[in-house]
Order: sequence, then structure tokens, then C-alpha cells
Amino acid sequence: MKHIPFESSKYYHIYNRGNNKENIFIETQNYIYFLKLMTKHLLPIASIYSYCLLSNHFHIVLRIKDENHLPEKMQIGKTKIHQPFSNMFNAYTKAINKKYKRQGSLFQ
Repeated sequence: MKHIPFESSKYYHIYNRGNNKENIFIETQNYIYFLKLMTKHLLPIASIYSYCLLSNHFHIVLRIKDENHLPEKMQIGKTKIHQPFSNMFNAYTKAINKKYKRQGSLFQ
């Protein structure tokens, strides 16, 4: 699959599901933690229009901010726009793996 980089001022539908269709949200607190990570990692770079968190997958509709409203390190090209997404998904996977004593990929 060809990698297409995120661009400022564009809309995206971000979605993913659990590896092997497994649940990615086991308890209510998992949903809350995922939303906290969205706030921390995505709100600085995007406006979130809607999201849907289901037990084994999620959807997020967002718009990447205009370039002049992105954090400075992204404006000067030191950090790519995809990095906050990677950080968010890695943080969530590590937390779930630790809490539920699992290992490996959480997302497909």
C-alpha cells in the first residue's frame, strides 16, 4: 500500500481495528484513556469533527490545521504531521499490552 503523507488544511477519515479483529477497548477506562491521548496528541495539529469508538475498531474524522496554526516544529519540517498519530497509537498499544499482559501489535 502506498504511503500518502498527511497535508495541512485537508480532511481525513482515520480508522483502524484490532489485530485479528480483537477488541481494542476492553473496559470503559480504555475508551477514556484513548480520548485523553487524542486530546494530547491530535488536538494540537487537527480539529476533530467526529469520532466513534467501538469495541474492536474506531473512526475519527478530522481536519489537519492550516500550516501556520501547526506547532512550530512542524512548520519548519523537523517533525512530520504523521508523528502525533504514531505517538498516540504507540502509547495506547503499550498501555493495553502492559495492563492486559499481552504483547505485539494491537492494531491491524
